[in-house]
Amino acid sequence: MSLLSIKGLNQSYGGSHTLWDIDLDVQPGSRMCLMGRNGMGKTTLLKCVMGLIPVASGEITFAGTDLSAVPAEGRARLGMGYVPQGREIFPQLTVEENLNVGLAARRDSRRTIPSQVFDLFPVLKQMLRRRGGDLSGGQQQQLAIGRALVLEPRLLILDEPTEGLQPNIVHEIGDIILKLNREAGVTMMLVEQKLPFARRVASEFRILEKGRCVAGGSIEELSDDVVHEHLTV
Repeated sequence: MSLLSIKGLNQSYGGSHTLWDIDLDVQPGSRMCLMGRNGMGKTTLLKCVMGLIPVASGEITFAGTDLSAVPAEGRARLGMGYVPQGREIFPQLTVEENLNVGLAARRDSRRTIPSQVFDLFPVLKQMLRRRGGDLSGGQQQQLAIGRALVLEPRLLILDEPTEGLQPNIVHEIGDIILKLNREAGVTMMLVEQKLPFARRVASEFRILEKGRCVAGGSIEELSDDVVHEHLTV
């Protein structure tokens, strides 16, 4: 059974139809990469999955649970972690306070940050008292991922996790995604523009074009012809 299943999803902003009849299944343990040129509906789809914007029609289920009546915070409690585009950490709060915000959405009443977060991101432990806004871009991205991981999610959704980062940090983020997937069994769904990164970390891909799913398959099927047709600007 799919961990996340999307059937016939449609979404509109005002009079603009942004997603058209999206069908998508994310299997447990997979690393699904959503791709496409800018403005094709990738971030919109993630926000629909997380309950941050309403859908016009269709259904989304997570681990067999229909999400239509489940608010965003309820989806987090079901085990869905979300790292938004642009990170959206709280710049005036300390690293520790940012991580504690994530704890509030846990399924249980645990109020201590899981050690796994600091095992993956030792720099966050060193900077617990530092304000989020004082961190480098790479450190802020680690904080954003760490905040999602305090939930100990079954599914981690990342929206352009490498955006604006130096190549060495990009590689590090890739290592962490693969480690979480292979060692902790976390299923991944990410939006990514960088082709080498997507080919390295993803197991499957789907391409959105003008709000429709136009191509997909295993990452090995992401041929140069498919890239040229749907991704080249």
